[in-house]
Amino acid sequence: MKAYVAGVGMTRFEKPGTREWQYWDMVREAGGAALADAGISYNEVEQVPVGYCFQPSTAGQRAAYELGLTGVPVYNVNNNCATGATALMLARQLVEGGGCDCVLALGFEKMRKGALGAGADGGDLAASPVARHYGIMAARHGFAATPPTAQIFGGAAREHMERHGTTEAQLAAVAAKNHRHSVHNPYAQFRDAHDVDAVLAAPTVHRPLTRLQCSPTSDGAAAAVVVSERFAERRGLGGLTEIVAQAMVTDTAESFASGSCIDVVGQPMSREAARQAYERAGLGIDDVDVVELHDCFSVNELLTYEALGMCPAGESGALVESGATTYGGRWVVNPSGGLISKGHPLGATGLAQAAELVWQLRGEAGERQVPGARVGLAHNIGLGGAAVVTLLRAA
Repeated sequence: MKAYVAGVGMTRFEKPGTREWQYWDMVREAGGAALADAGISYNEVEQVPVGYCFQPSTAGQRAAYELGLTGVPVYNVNNNCATGATALMLARQLVEGGGCDCVLALGFEKMRKGALGAGADGGDLAASPVARHYGIMAARHGFAATPPTAQIFGGAAREHMERHGTTEAQLAAVAAKNHRHSVHNPYAQFRDAHDVDAVLAAPTVHRPLTRLQCSPTSDGAAAAVVVSERFAERRGLGGLTEIVAQAMVTDTAESFASGSCIDVVGQPMSREAARQAYERAGLGIDDVDVVELHDCFSVNELLTYEALGMCPAGESGALVESGATTYGGRWVVNPSGGLISKGHPLGATGLAQAAELVWQLRGEAGERQVPGARVGLAHNIGLGGAAVVTLLRAA
């Protein structure tokens, strides 16, 4: 059975503390918008997977109860930064498997100001689920006093530079592109354009990554209504977007065997998830028009170009410099501004990517519209780890 996204919604992503709101307020706004977009009521929803990383158990219920008290099953989902896409994947599986006709996927995060600690819980590194990942980094690059996530991705950036000749300007070009794209996104945390020189001149977080190349902590929520074909026909729903294929891959031995930060931050997971999604869809990267990928740090966008098959290994720096991944190029990558500029409330990110792609494929993205977009790809990754690749097509 096919699964379709019938409605999407999200809040603006904001710096923590910008608004006096609770996570359930965010979900009421984003979930209510998705239901309204689909043209259905919460009473028609049969199950609700809810993604988040920082709130306690059953926070999903507390949030979903703002939309209605109908007794439906609620699942609390945590997969680090890949949480939002994981919630969407569960919704798709419930519909494709025939167990449900209408599922609401929710994702939210209310974060603390400042950089993340050793893991999503900000706790002790030795006890962190990502201790093995950071151990690989420390063995090769040492361990500094800067934020651990910036260190591990900074290590990946330096390795890419050493191995392939990638330049700091090419890394900065990723951030400059995404900041430029976010100018036209009313949901983005940052809406100021910055050129390559400004990105390079920003304070260094961990060499070679400057502040403007790092995604911020953010508050926000996003949601998607996933329905079956029979439900859509019965309710006369329009504006559908088909979830053509989706794949999740977790760490394999390849993540750790090389001792490389490029592998440990997830490039092998992303590559395999993309391969599986392409195979299931009967599509390839050449069929894709618009991409929302997980640019938690600028280097991860370059690593993901290679993992998705957009260019051979080592050529991603030249690809972004060529203009191939912005308007007028072969693909438009992160028209929303990506995590770097739109923001990164962990549990909401994957669903916000889906929302952006749905708007793009419907032709409803306003000034950031990608002309003629028919097929979109979302890539959401979390250390610890999980990579989710989703292919969407205008129905």
